[in-house]
Amino acid sequence: MPTKAIKTKRSLRDVSNGVTAPKGWTERKVGSLRILQATALAPIPWLVHGFSTRPGGVSELSGEKVLNLGFAEWDTKENVLENRRRFQSALGADRLALAALSQIHSDVVHHFDAPPVAHCRGDASTTNRPGVLLAVQTADCVPILLVDPKNRAIAAVHAGWRGTLQRIVTKAIGKMQMQFRTKPGNLLAVIGPSIGGCCYEVGTEIASEFRSQFATASDWFDELRTGDEPNPLQWLNMAPPGHQPPPKNVLLDLRKANRAQLMGIGLPAGNIFVSDLCTACRRDLFFSYRKEGGVTGRLISVIGIR
Repeated sequence: MPTKAIKTKRSLRDVSNGVTAPKGWTERKVGSLRILQATALAPIPWLVHGFSTRPGGVSELSGEKVLNLGFAEWDTKENVLENRRRFQSALGADRLALAALSQIHSDVVHHFDAPPVAHCRGDASTTNRPGVLLAVQTADCVPILLVDPKNRAIAAVHAGWRGTLQRIVTKAIGKMQMQFRTKPGNLLAVIGPSIGGCCYEVGTEIASEFRSQFATASDWFDELRTGDEPNPLQWLNMAPPGHQPPPKNVLLDLRKANRAQLMGIGLPAGNIFVSDLCTACRRDLFFSYRKEGGVTGRLISVIGIR
């Protein structure tokens, strides 16, 4: 007979080093599962949401039992389905139908009046129907959950650098405006754990793309270089033309970029709640595609109406 799971809520703490999560976030612990939730959404009685973490599953990765929630070659379908069952049960969302997208790093937004009967390709979804649990999968990219408390509508967004460049989060809000008459000023937005500006290196060509699309792009990089600037290293190594070392990469803060887009469309700063936990820095808690060489699990971020 399995023992009954004990549920607790507390501030997230890493027992190995005593690091506590930022104010405004809580941990729901069910057995060995650890689920992050934003305290700002807790007072909404009809809402369920959560961000998964690494521990507590039945999948095995590098000799460790993990909660992998995405289908992968190294894992079995049965393990993933059991992990998803445990995750939904821990949230009290057993009766909600999981609506997970086939993500393609796009600006495609789906509206669901009912749980999808087939895989939908895209990177954001919206609904105002009870019983549907919107989900996005990440392993460094930015998960964003949106709530319209007035019209009882929700959205889940997956924002990698391509989606961010294509303004996926503002397009999801545009879909909410069309479907539910959502006013951006009433929205609550939660940006979950993702790779931070401390670790996310991109090429100067990506910096150039962002600069061409956003007037404030320089605020999102440690130093905005496009690759057209003179490379001082070529004068140090005296290499002939065409043999100089490539320009140094830059660091991109995707969370800051998406927060700026949310504010640009009309969300008050006080309605945006951002986790500063970095998936690349905290591999004890999260999966990181960048740091684990691509062979890793997937986190899942969900939001639904009871």
